[in-house]
Amino acid sequence: MQLDTAAGPAETDLRKPRGARFLLILTHGAGGGVDARDLLTVRDAALELGGAVALVTQPYRVAGRRAPGSVPAQDAAWLEVVAALRKKVRTGPLLVGGRSNGARLACRTAVQAGAKGVVALSFPLHPPGKPERSRRDELLAARPVEVLVVNGARDPFGIPDPADAAEVVVIPGQPHSYRAGFDQIAAAVTPWLTRWSAK
Repeated sequence: MQLDTAAGPAETDLRKPRGARFLLILTHGAGGGVDARDLLTVRDAALELGGAVALVTQPYRVAGRRAPGSVPAQDAAWLEVVAALRKKVRTGPLLVGGRSNGARLACRTAVQAGAKGVVALSFPLHPPGKPERSRRDELLAARPVEVLVVNGARDPFGIPDPADAAEVVVIPGQPHSYRAGFDQIAAAVTPWLTRWSAK
């Protein structure tokens, strides 16, 4: 399904069970797509719990670009997409998330979107080898929204401090783009999503 935004069309794949217990909207990393296995793992866990899930390909990727462009434009387009999807699924809490740049985006906009929780996969705390260029403020921008961070132990972009999120789960041996550990990702997100499915 295509949704128009001020930045151009976004593509969404919405799966909506009857009587959805929550709505989870997920998006990709800067140069990636919604077919990333960690995103699909989270989607499947949410569907098993009776949630509605939308995978969103942002306008810049639909247009064939690899870089998101300006932060204000990306955030504004994302908020348009979230609002449109929320009109399609009005039941249960709204949850947002993504991997890497998508995790940054979800955290930055969580409060404005009205989200109750954020799933941040491979949150890139800083550029590789440059811890002084911390993006901690983007993670903290989600407060008081509850953020679940899931990062690989060997992520060169760093791992957020547990004090800066509701929960930080570290997947042993994994880099920024997971090659394994998907069962551990599912084990991390399932109890977190279960709490929202009961609200």
